[in-house]
Amino acid sequence: MPELPEVEIVRQSLLKNIKGKKINKVLVRNRNLRFKLETSFEKKLKNKLISNIKRFSKYLIIELENKSFCIVHLGMSGTIHIIKNKKDKRPTNTSFYNSPNLPKNHNHVEFLFKNMKLIYNDPRRFGYFQFLNDLNSLKKKFKNFGPEPFNKKFNLKYLINFFKKKDKNIKNFLLDQKFVSGIGNIYASEILYLSKINPSLSAKNLKKNHCKNIVINSRKILQNAIRKGGSTIRDFKNTKGDQGNFQKEFKVYGRDKQNCKRPSCSGRINKITQSNRSTFLCEICQK
Repeated sequence: MPELPEVEIVRQSLLKNIKGKKINKVLVRNRNLRFKLETSFEKKLKNKLISNIKRFSKYLIIELENKSFCIVHLGMSGTIHIIKNKKDKRPTNTSFYNSPNLPKNHNHVEFLFKNMKLIYNDPRRFGYFQFLNDLNSLKKKFKNFGPEPFNKKFNLKYLINFFKKKDKNIKNFLLDQKFVSGIGNIYASEILYLSKINPSLSAKNLKKNHCKNIVINSRKILQNAIRKGGSTIRDFKNTKGDQGNFQKEFKVYGRDKQNCKRPSCSGRINKITQSNRSTFLCEICQK
């Protein structure tokens, strides 16, 4: 699933391409996404001017001129493609199956603009679109989410108070969107490695220094991932069809049985399962 950095890369690309443009028409080829698209979706977006493209957590927020919003979640395999004009026949190479062409049977939603179009492609159909009428509806949508790592509310005091008497392990907390928004399985493993914290450690047993390192390293890793264009494991590519490069920086994720990259450590990376998800760690330097 695309995490905060990957969604941010898509946001930046959409901002350059569709901000200030009018949606001439919306085509829905399959309403049966994660949540079924309402029958009035096309009508609500038709002829609306896009005033901004924002993001919260793993959600894209398309802001329209009348202060209504279109929320987009990419799910597990959703990708967004920009086709600049009718003569642009270049393969996007951005399908889940890494096909050299975009399989049309997975093109579920299209936004048509003058001389260009936006295509939402999603083989697994775990992503979804949602139209929200106003700012209050948008706030209500995200009211139960925790702060993003970049938010000043995500600080040492917040972590210490949140973790009091909590038995749940720290890895699962990093994946809990009610605690912190935008971190997924890949970056949780990387954050804990850089912080020298065992993913199985109960949150209530974290020391002050542990909490401080989580705050610092969450921001550090996510910022670096954004600079590198996100991580491409299997699904993610940006709207141009380009892969991210942060996977080349991975210290633990996907490196089972390989040597630890920390110069002072002689350990090997181990893969364990937590809540049916893979976790990667060095059991020597992450005690």
